[in-house]
Amino acid sequence: MPFTEVEGRRLALSNLDKVLYPATGFTKGEALHYYVSVADVLLPHLRGRPVSFLRYPDGVDSTAFFAKNVPPGAPDWVTVHEITKVSSTPLQQVLIHDLATLVWAANLAALELHTPQWRVEHEVHADRLVFDLDPGPGAGVLECRTVALWLRERLAADDITLLPKTSGGKGLHLLASIEVTPSSTVSAYAKRAAQEAERAMPDLALSRMAKALRPGKVFVDHSQNAAAKTTAAPYTLRAKQQPSVSAPLTWDELLAAEHPDELAFSAPGMPARVKRTGDLLEPLLDPALVRPLPGT
Repeated sequence: MPFTEVEGRRLALSNLDKVLYPATGFTKGEALHYYVSVADVLLPHLRGRPVSFLRYPDGVDSTAFFAKNVPPGAPDWVTVHEITKVSSTPLQQVLIHDLATLVWAANLAALELHTPQWRVEHEVHADRLVFDLDPGPGAGVLECRTVALWLRERLAADDITLLPKTSGGKGLHLLASIEVTPSSTVSAYAKRAAQEAERAMPDLALSRMAKALRPGKVFVDHSQNAAAKTTAAPYTLRAKQQPSVSAPLTWDELLAAEHPDELAFSAPGMPARVKRTGDLLEPLLDPALVRPLPGT
């Protein structure tokens, strides 16, 4: 078993040649390399947020393991925080604050990294707002774009700036930096905005999850603002046929896209994109851009 040293931490790496994405031959070693390559832009979005892992030790075509609690055998230097307010029993969750912990997690085949909209210092009080635009059968990312543009304008009227990223699948995520607010209040605000979108675009936007209503429409999922829910982190891999990435976008490139493929990003090309664009979600980290929700 090979060993490596990362920031003074000695790590055992395993099965680096194992193919985790059979359709492309993308290996576990390549997944580790990807996370190291984007760590500078990824880690700031994980800092302070308990991470839930979606692990695929035998690849994306095999059984997945969703882990909120710290996996057994974690090194004693991995930062673990007790989360007490989101479930009936306390959770022992990992905080990924450094490259060594990120590499350790990737070595567990934790392909997907998910975080809540709150940080541990203000548990169940969100500092981010999120919409997950999820297209139903017959719709896709370009239909999501139409809904995203409406939501962008609607929230701008409340002085809230939404920033887009791909979900890593067929949809879009919209994020905003907000003043620390009870998650229940944020959830209620997001639900009202989703309902307004449905009223404004009844043939396209949907605020309810009912499967029978989904064909040809975009579900504006507001539920991920709930304290117990999580969203795929920026730059995380996704467990699709391709090693796709939840990639930050500019509104200009979202507007300019003429085909869904222009809004699909995978791990091999992301490091070069990040080098060219920097972190397009960096404004989420700027305290000067934090805004209150209306009425709070």
